[in-house]
Amino acid sequence: MNVEQLLDKLRGDGAFMDCVSHWEVIPARPARYAAWPDRVHSRVTGALALRGVDRPYTHQAEAVGLALGGGDVCVVTPTASGKTLCYNVPILNAILENDDARALYLFPTKALSQDQVAELYGLINLMGADIKTYTYDGDTPAAARKAIRQAGHVVVTNPDMLHSNILPHHTKWVKLFENLRYIVIDEIHTYRGVFGANLANVLRRLMRLCAFYGSRPQFILCSATIANPGELARQLTGREAQLVDRSGAPSGEKHVIFYNPPVVNRQLGIRKSALGETRGLAATLLANKVPTIVFAKSRVQVEVLTKALKEMRAGPLGDAASVRGYRGGYLPQERRDIERGLRSGQVDVVISTNALELGIDIGSLDACVLCGYPGTIASTWQQAGRAGRRMGPSLTLLVASSAPIDQYIITHPEYFYAQSPENALTNPDNLYVLLNHFKCAAYELPFKEGEAFGNAPGSDSLIRYLEESGIVRKVDGSYFWSAEDFPASEISLRSAMTENFLIMDVSDPARVRVVGEMDRFTVPMLLHENAIYMHEGAQYQVEKLDFDACKAFIRRVSVDYYTDADLNVSLSLLDVDRREGGAAHGEVKVTTLVKIFKKMKLDTGESLGYGPVRLPETDMHTTAMWMTLPPALAAQYGNDSLQNGMLGVSNLLRIVAPLYLMCSPRDLAVAYQVKCPFTDLPTLILYDNCPGGIGLSEKAFLMRRMLAAHALSVARNCACESGCPSCTGPANEIGPDGKLTAIRLLGEMDALLAGEAGG
Repeated sequence: MNVEQLLDKLRGDGAFMDCVSHWEVIPARPARYAAWPDRVHSRVTGALALRGVDRPYTHQAEAVGLALGGGDVCVVTPTASGKTLCYNVPILNAILENDDARALYLFPTKALSQDQVAELYGLINLMGADIKTYTYDGDTPAAARKAIRQAGHVVVTNPDMLHSNILPHHTKWVKLFENLRYIVIDEIHTYRGVFGANLANVLRRLMRLCAFYGSRPQFILCSATIANPGELARQLTGREAQLVDRSGAPSGEKHVIFYNPPVVNRQLGIRKSALGETRGLAATLLANKVPTIVFAKSRVQVEVLTKALKEMRAGPLGDAASVRGYRGGYLPQERRDIERGLRSGQVDVVISTNALELGIDIGSLDACVLCGYPGTIASTWQQAGRAGRRMGPSLTLLVASSAPIDQYIITHPEYFYAQSPENALTNPDNLYVLLNHFKCAAYELPFKEGEAFGNAPGSDSLIRYLEESGIVRKVDGSYFWSAEDFPASEISLRSAMTENFLIMDVSDPARVRVVGEMDRFTVPMLLHENAIYMHEGAQYQVEKLDFDACKAFIRRVSVDYYTDADLNVSLSLLDVDRREGGAAHGEVKVTTLVKIFKKMKLDTGESLGYGPVRLPETDMHTTAMWMTLPPALAAQYGNDSLQNGMLGVSNLLRIVAPLYLMCSPRDLAVAYQVKCPFTDLPTLILYDNCPGGIGLSEKAFLMRRMLAAHALSVARNCACESGCPSCTGPANEIGPDGKLTAIRLLGEMDALLAGEAGG
């Protein structure tokens, strides 16, 4: 059954339509074509013609023309609009004109790197050109690395590898740096907050080395749809890029259906499980042979859905290779195999976390099912864009959970369609991040007296600080590295622990094998002893978790339940640096601990009981700022009312703080406590969500009055009656009077902070 027939069938299904809160039809859009710019080499256009690309879309022609003209370019068009050609064409053209020309491609993930190399390699083969393209990442064999450094025309890597392996050893990459013509940065919307600030400083180091070797490369940047692509490109590169944002790519008719599961308890507002409903809808698509991608929000959900759909599809011998799961933790070879299966059409249904949200070529899928609202409008459109890459109609089903934000979105479709995609912000001049990369730059190349570090402010002050600290010493007007350590090894670009646990299958003692890996933060929730670990629908029980050796030992089992654990987070005060009125800044310890795990029945999701988790707690020392409400103010409200109001205020701070601190929402955490252990008062706490902190909470402490005033303005100016995701949070989360209480609390706080400033 094709998509059109299925859509007709769904329209006539009364039970299905009872759950549909909105059905949006986005009309098909024809392609708009242009001619290739005159300077494009005939071998490039000839190879593209063999692939069926006779003419470029208008945005491709515009981007290629700007790149060939020598300017920096930022291409912002929807998923599957052919952004890859916007950089491959000018780069292949440059290498054909000059065999010494070089290009550097940066992708946020290894999967994207592999995918793009395969795409580019195919084009080069059709051209019959001797253009060497290589991936250089942690999986690259040592024997191949020397050849890549010497001969690679196009080097494809990720920011982490550039930071820790290429820049510190630039003397081995002379051929690349001397002849670098283009730097491609794809998926720039992922480089926000701390990750973006780190990348911007890595690019400052890269451009400094390029200048030393006598090259000045152009940037070609690509992004999914965000509200401020030009601003983000400027923050990352320090240069103005010409924006190409009018897509000429065709688009088939898209059906976006908001599906709200039926109510099972009207008094409590509890609906049927989004996971169960997603399973049923995906099963319908599978039964009708509609190529589908299903997005789930957690690894456990991915595996539960994978197992259910594999069992549905399994043949007489139990084979269900056309249904695959895809998530972080699968081994690289396994991920490559799944990606190949998707491209070739051997995989009909793939169930993924947001790992497949980025622009990996996953072939032609006709339907997309989202198990729960992804959290942002931009992510929703990114995931929905993975279906409908052909010109026929496509279907996106957003299945709401009982979470307040899901229920708001599903019942207020006008909010979803009226809001522009979110801003992506970063701050390359964050002093903590800047100083770390300034050290790396000094290690890579001596600083001359008066030399600037890209467009970063205060280079003179930074170099003096390093000299006073004994990290550099001045000789003949230049500052040379004099410390023993290797600075790049101590900096993680993503502010995450890089140590992974290996998952060892011991079902067959004669053949113990590694089946996957997992980051240290997730291990206590999914790999504790007696957990049911699921991998591509297969079930294993964790027999032993060796924390010191970073290994988990699992054995194959067949049970009718899965396990899931809850993470408890608590805060404790370590030190107070500053205190002004009712606000303070200091150091805190964030403790995360998994105490119990739940056993959940696979088919119904009902709870089968609990079990204890005996693992050490995980501590993170970081910095925080907090604001207390005076007892007299708190006494005006009952406990429930106060709690709802403080939840509303904390939701507002989550919205406004990233705008002022130029960071990603995930770089910060905002908590509220009606009686805080370290103040004994109602307290709002904002802390840096990374070990050691990077100065965000300190900046928030200094800007607290501005933050409170802006939060108050957002709440007052929002047109909603009793709360929505754009202000305090929806009413079903904060209560019917939560927005009003939050506005009153912020008004009192604003007056108190104004008094502090006046005093």
